[in-house]
Amino acid sequence: MRKKLMVLGALACAASLVTAAGSQPPAAGVDRNGVPTGAEKPRIPGQNLAGMHIYIRAGLKTHMPGQHDYPQFLADWSKLLTMHGAVVDGSLHAPTAEELANTDVMVVYKGDMGFMTATERAALHDFVKRGGGLVMLHDALCGPDPAEMASYVGGGKKHGEVNYTLDAKVPYTIVDRNSPIMKGMTEITLDPEESFYKMTWAQSPKIHVLATTVIDATPSARTGGGVGQVVPQIWTYEHTLPGGKPARAFVWMQGHEYANFANPQVQAMLLRGISWAAHHPVDELVDYKQPEAPARPGRNG
Repeated sequence: MRKKLMVLGALACAASLVTAAGSQPPAAGVDRNGVPTGAEKPRIPGQNLAGMHIYIRAGLKTHMPGQHDYPQFLADWSKLLTMHGAVVDGSLHAPTAEELANTDVMVVYKGDMGFMTATERAALHDFVKRGGGLVMLHDALCGPDPAEMASYVGGGKKHGEVNYTLDAKVPYTIVDRNSPIMKGMTEITLDPEESFYKMTWAQSPKIHVLATTVIDATPSARTGGGVGQVVPQIWTYEHTLPGGKPARAFVWMQGHEYANFANPQVQAMLLRGISWAAHHPVDELVDYKQPEAPARPGRNG
């Protein structure tokens, strides 16, 4: 009987060791994957933790190679904005209310953002109502209800209409040369690009136009009747939703050709537009200088 109890005790001890090895609760400050939690999470080298919080809302790749490359924008601009002193999050899905809770400005580069579920619409509405900023790029303005989009960013484009140019020249005429967002911006022509017309515009308040273009005589513009029209392509919009705080939106209607995001003038303009929409100093991102990396000790250091 004594030997039997000793054997049972040994088996119980072995079982407890297996259990401890397989399902041991995580140590304090470490999750089940061994990643530090809370304040103990490692810092990203060079990240400015005091910077504005930006959420990049991207989408799946559409169109031809080099066009509408939303995932590439998420990859490139999450790095670029971090280098310019921002704290960046983002995804290929609509952000939840929790993801937007600490966001200063949401940058949207995806097709047809106007198509939203009730949950997505509520999260966007609450974000703007509390004063959250929006930056809309290219066809993010498109959707089934352009008036709804205009209520958030000043202008909306109807999905399913021929209201675009395709493979067009887009020459800018700067309307407000005194806007700090347009600092250093000249009347460049983006070629090829795409511009929109037949827009639905907010009326009270109205947009503040920064630059316009003359709609190029492309086949689609002839079909849609837009040839020769002068249409805003860059603008700001300030408004307050009922019961909310003042909110800002900045819109750049181009971005059909992904390469145009690398244009130095366009890039600086976008950085300033993002800062402005976030209610931050307009040159905050442009002027940010990363701290020098600490010197690495030599082999004998």
